[in-house]
Amino acid sequence: MADSATTGKRFRAAIAGTGGIAKAHREAFFDNDVELVAVADLDETRAREFAARSGGIAAYPDLAPLLAEQRPDLVSICTPPSAHTGGVTAVLDSGAWAWCEKPPCLSLAGYDAITAAEAANGTYAAFVFQQRYGSGADHLRALLDGGELGRPLVAHCQTTWYRDAAYYAVPWRGKWETEGGGPAMGHGIHQMDLLLHLLGPWAEVRAMTCRLVHDVATDDVSTALVRFASGAMATVVNSVLSPDEVSRIRLDCADATVELTHLYGYSNADFVYTPAPHVEDERRVARWRTPGGDVPSSHTAQLPHVLAALRAGTRPPSSGADGRRSLEFVAALYKAALTGFPVRAGEIGPGDPFYASMDGGLASKIVAPSEGVLS
Repeated sequence: MADSATTGKRFRAAIAGTGGIAKAHREAFFDNDVELVAVADLDETRAREFAARSGGIAAYPDLAPLLAEQRPDLVSICTPPSAHTGGVTAVLDSGAWAWCEKPPCLSLAGYDAITAAEAANGTYAAFVFQQRYGSGADHLRALLDGGELGRPLVAHCQTTWYRDAAYYAVPWRGKWETEGGGPAMGHGIHQMDLLLHLLGPWAEVRAMTCRLVHDVATDDVSTALVRFASGAMATVVNSVLSPDEVSRIRLDCADATVELTHLYGYSNADFVYTPAPHVEDERRVARWRTPGGDVPSSHTAQLPHVLAALRAGTRPPSSGADGRRSLEFVAALYKAALTGFPVRAGEIGPGDPFYASMDGGLASKIVAPSEGVLS
């Protein structure tokens, strides 16, 4: 593994978990000339079928023998969220790097255990936040950092999707102990991560959650009001009750409004820039248009950043404090909703109930479908 990082030889990768998202990881490996050598899944039949469709690679019923026998450089963790911390730390302990699906894990305590394993082994874990990685977001981030659009003032972050009862029939979904939360955790975390990537540190959040339709333990809708360290204000909506599905971020800056509207991934054409009435410089507005060389957001777009860090032996983006920020925001959203008080950045640490679990032991405060209002 050290040789891969120093000599430039082709990296060897493996996948733990062969559910639907594993296909995106396999495609990213193939697109980036990474050799996929093995897969592991507790369902041995599913593991063998996935391995056969992936070029006849090795299949294992458990991650431990895969790590011991194959010695991959990089392992994708595509298991249910409750297995993320254990899977990632096992990979790090083996000397490999991990690339883990969202959400990173069930709690900030779990995330900090991963960080401790990094420090102990000199290896790193990156997390899948692929909405950051696309030419459209890169261009927008550069415009914001350069002050081209004026100061960000107001924002809206929307993940309004639809999931039916069959979706929640999967045993680990809809439960705090296995999924970690509702749509903020399993769906909206991608758009919220992109919002934080664009606007920087958040300072305070107030929120509400509810369970309006689904007979699950978690919520099925959440809303939040956010104040950023810059002073900008934002609304956040996460839902799995919305037949007209959309993912959207809108930024109102002093000199322009930017809207990104898509569903599961964007291209350059999904960004719309509207100048403020006082902006009359056509050359300036022309600079806002996303340049050519369209790179859609995807796992394939994120992976090169992980590989570059692996080759250099440096911390990858979407890891460490950078990867923790979005999970901390979700924890703050749930704490604010379940306690009824605003939550400030940095306040959830060891000893806080919401450090160990997203519901902080207060899950009963999320009402049943028949009630429809907060208790």
